[in-house]
Amino acid sequence: MTYTGFLVVGVLAEQLGTGRVIAGLLLGAVFARFPWISQGKLRIVGLLPKPVRRPLIVGLVALCAVVFLVQGRYVPAAFTGFTTAFVLGFPWLRRAMLDRILASVYKFAGKQAPKSTDGMVIDAEFKEKKDRGVIEK
Repeated sequence: MTYTGFLVVGVLAEQLGTGRVIAGLLLGAVFARFPWISQGKLRIVGLLPKPVRRPLIVGLVALCAVVFLVQGRYVPAAFTGFTTAFVLGFPWLRRAMLDRILASVYKFAGKQAPKSTDGMVIDAEFKEKKDRGVIEK
């Protein structure tokens, strides 16, 4: 991930015609978030709204992958492709892992686990029927 960030800053610097430091500062300013106290509550505010951040990051990394593929540099393109897949798949992966971990913690604590959103987890409860001693012939 760090190497991909280095690659993204390099491609952005190349596209803007500036140095890496200026491109890095520009990206830092665009994606920066700061704590802010509003109405007695601590909030995090930034230049970009939350729904825009992930698509913009994916767009920048995908643009870098395309630039590297056009230039014929396949190793950096592979790194940026892996990062794009990871950024796209991370929310699902985090949700699935967290649901499974919480389900096992609730089971260990003897509490009722919240309904799972993971379709791969099968939750079932089994009850034994009491045998009445009737023998069938």
